[in-house]
Amino acid sequence: MPVINSIAAYGPEMTQWRRDLHAHPEIAFEEVRTSAIVAEKLASWGIEVHRGMAGTGVVGVLKAGEGAGTIGLRADMDALPMQEANSFAHKSTVPGKMHACGHDGHTTMLLGAARYLAETRNFDGTVHFIFQPAEEGEAGGRVMVEEGLFERFPCDRIFAMHNWPTMPVGQIGLRAGPLMAAADKFSIRIDGKGGHAALPHTAVDPVIVAAQLVNAFQTLVSRSTSPMDSSVISVTTIQAGSAFNIIPGELIMTGTVRTFKPEIQQMIESGMARMLDRICGAFGAVGTLDYLSGNPPTVNDPTETEFAAKVAREVVGGENVTTDAVPSMGGEDFAYMLNERPGSYFFVGQGRGPDEAMVHNPTYDFNDEILPIGASMFSRLAENALPRTQDG
Repeated sequence: MPVINSIAAYGPEMTQWRRDLHAHPEIAFEEVRTSAIVAEKLASWGIEVHRGMAGTGVVGVLKAGEGAGTIGLRADMDALPMQEANSFAHKSTVPGKMHACGHDGHTTMLLGAARYLAETRNFDGTVHFIFQPAEEGEAGGRVMVEEGLFERFPCDRIFAMHNWPTMPVGQIGLRAGPLMAAADKFSIRIDGKGGHAALPHTAVDPVIVAAQLVNAFQTLVSRSTSPMDSSVISVTTIQAGSAFNIIPGELIMTGTVRTFKPEIQQMIESGMARMLDRICGAFGAVGTLDYLSGNPPTVNDPTETEFAAKVAREVVGGENVTTDAVPSMGGEDFAYMLNERPGSYFFVGQGRGPDEAMVHNPTYDFNDEILPIGASMFSRLAENALPRTQDG
């Protein structure tokens, strides 16, 4: 791969860092060991270190030359609360916790870029290395913004990346506009009337009501949303009952809604509330909806996305860069940072074949082969955004 030679040279060392992080996963806002390692490495390379933002967040500040320009480079650090099914030597040593989304790799790639930029200082301005906690559903990015990230560490533009197992190694995918979806959560309680399973006419069965709702909600996507607008409603848990012969008195169902447009997001929320009220009423039950808006859509600035695409062509070659990457219905709290500063979020291919496990799978593992690619991409973004003058 046409990556930076010096970064490729310490690729084996980066692999060691990544596998150590993989073996010691820490979930949202608990990244104590991870952030300590990040801070120690940054400091050892002469980078100014700031800790404690959003609890376990770390920001490294590196200045070179006299330029006033600034750039932010962000990586997420947290793991997922799930059991790993792999058997390799660097598998998780913590039961019920796993780096199943590659944040161990993202952290390592940004560390690799920090080391290179600290050694070369081939830029004129200030680079902020943002190591963010709690991306997985806890909106650590929002917390960092609310705690004054950009007031303390000004960024003219900001960038982040995510490994993508369905994209081959050596490819980079970008897209102007929405790339990741808004990620909302909902919880519904249905109160019916319990009774004997052999005498259903004496009860109000919340399971029947839930079954109607699961199907009805899908019509909000198929019949109330334009076919040109992507959206997803997934009911993911249903909890009710205690025995095979008892109709339960209540039921709890939860799930997620994914959209790209605020007006679709609002339509679905109001539609779910309307259906819940009317379907429950038809059966004599009472429904309560708790709808929690999550991350907004991750929307890339067109100018910064074209800039990132140009840099990507330098790193992996024009034939390996696509600027019409297919948007994902997954959520990403980098959206909060993009709402504050222009920038771009992009995918780095790590696929090795058709059997590559997707993220959030218990057999997933980050592909260490792409560590130099990601580190080079971060580095070149900084060097191109903050170019040195001829006499600098």
